[in-house]
Amino acid sequence: MTITYPRAERASQARAAEAQLEAAGIDGVVFGWVDNAGLTRVKSVPRARLAHAAEYGVGAVPCFDLALVDDSLAVTSSSTGPVGDLRLVPDLDRLVPLAAQPGWAWAPADRYAQDCTPHPGCQRGFARRAAEAVEQRGFSVKAGIEVEWVVADATGAPATFGPAYGMTRFVEHSDYLRDLLRVLTDQGLAVLQLHPEYAAGQFEVSVAAEGPVEAADTTMLVRHTIRAVSARHGLRVSYAPVFAEGSLGNGGHLHLSLWREGRNLAHGGPGRHGMHPDAEQFLAGVLAELPALLALGAPSVASYLRLVPSRFAGAYRCWGLENREAALRLITGSAAGQANAEVKCFDAAANPYLAVGGVLAAGLAGLESGLPLPPETPGDPAALGSAERLPASLPEAVDAFEKSAPLREALGAELCEAVLAVRRAETELFSGCTDAEVVEAVRWRY
Repeated sequence: MTITYPRAERASQARAAEAQLEAAGIDGVVFGWVDNAGLTRVKSVPRARLAHAAEYGVGAVPCFDLALVDDSLAVTSSSTGPVGDLRLVPDLDRLVPLAAQPGWAWAPADRYAQDCTPHPGCQRGFARRAAEAVEQRGFSVKAGIEVEWVVADATGAPATFGPAYGMTRFVEHSDYLRDLLRVLTDQGLAVLQLHPEYAAGQFEVSVAAEGPVEAADTTMLVRHTIRAVSARHGLRVSYAPVFAEGSLGNGGHLHLSLWREGRNLAHGGPGRHGMHPDAEQFLAGVLAELPALLALGAPSVASYLRLVPSRFAGAYRCWGLENREAALRLITGSAAGQANAEVKCFDAAANPYLAVGGVLAAGLAGLESGLPLPPETPGDPAALGSAERLPASLPEAVDAFEKSAPLREALGAELCEAVLAVRRAETELFSGCTDAEVVEAVRWRY
């Protein structure tokens, strides 16, 4: 059966939104999506065109499904090059005025074919399908993605060299960080933490958990907001997996918890550390597919300069209670609603919709097969020598992805082909480059 979006309803919703935006002094609306290389692409319309865009969409070239980090294009047997068009349709439920960009509002967008059927290569659509598949089994998932970034001065050097987690960085950038908190709050986001991280110039912010697709949307909004606030303070931002060769990088840690009938299944159960059997099976599925999931959650050649042992990056396929060297860290929290698992091996180059959707598909496969969760790793896996090292390069991750039936089936043939084409093309793009050259090439692309 052909699936279309409700044009008339969206147009009516948009007309009401236009009036509210006019009253708020908004002149234009930005529609954003994220490509398979992890770069955010946008189009915008004047406020008065929002209803038309909501009803008919805005043209979007399909070749961006094959765009690489340097804006060159991969080629597949089914790619049409410059031929064809898609419709970019904003999700008005997530429409928000941008507090750090006066006169502008933002909304994430879904991509449709010209006949209004969902584009099979739409990454946001994939995440939604994955969430719906979990819901059809009687479960729901709450998720959140930590946002780490390096702030630099006009020369491109880190803007602060204070100690990791040190007060020095807060003192040097207190106005900047205060403005960031205010703007995020003005945009309706519930900030949980904001602090300096390990690398020079690095900070991290986390916001409240929500549904999987919504969490991916929020991640993009947070990143846009950080960039905008930084620009107003004369600062540059990098979300690249590694900002400087040999340093700790920018993670994109995914936190998630499985729920049923209002109960968090990571708490109060008979299993290890209070987990319920369904939660253990879900995490077992994620753990089983982690090598393949890296093709979605650590998608850059530069990702593997970050994903090294003994750097809190989660370089080993294992899990453990509060174990920051395990790829899958269990967090019990201080209350029932706080218990969750953290996927630590993902980084900020990932398309959050692909990362979230892939993890949901893997967890669902674990549930459906009743997969047992293996014994936990209680210490540093590098020292114990008992855990499996995750792929140490993008080609290794791609090889695992190609062999993953759950992920390939969940993504579908067209999206899977595009992801593989981009990963292989970026591998070739950086073939023969030194680590330093890779870092330099991607530093300001993310």
